[in-house]
Amino acid sequence: MKCPMCGYADSKVIDSRPVEESDSIRRRRECLKCQKRFTTYEVIEAFQPVIVKKDGTKEYFDKNKILGGLLKACQKRPVDAEAIAAEIEVEIMNSLRREIPSREIGELAMEKLKKRDAVAYVRFASVYREFKDVETFMRELQGLKEDPDEAE
Repeated sequence: MKCPMCGYADSKVIDSRPVEESDSIRRRRECLKCQKRFTTYEVIEAFQPVIVKKDGTKEYFDKNKILGGLLKACQKRPVDAEAIAAEIEVEIMNSLRREIPSREIGELAMEKLKKRDAVAYVRFASVYREFKDVETFMRELQGLKEDPDEAE
């Protein structure tokens, strides 16, 4: 932190406390060169990734949207949809990418469902991949049969 009096680039923190009215922290600092004291405020920067949908429109990430789809797919199945949605949210936030295609989120959800429950996976995939006929559905089921280690 640069001293506002002498411009020296280093200071020490004497006191820190949260500001009651906001999500910021007030810090009392002392310059290591001129010993003058000054106050800084640190504000937590909220990171909100933007999801790019199939049609090119953009909207902020909303965990509840993916949770809604997962809850439908996991209905009457022994799968914790909320835990999967939370995992997806953590992965998205940790990626630190500003824009994420919705396709990646759907693929991530299918990957997690495939490892946990084949029925929930097929339900989600049938809506997500927009299965048009029984043949498409059967190809997906055949893929699951060929790789039994993927789903329990």
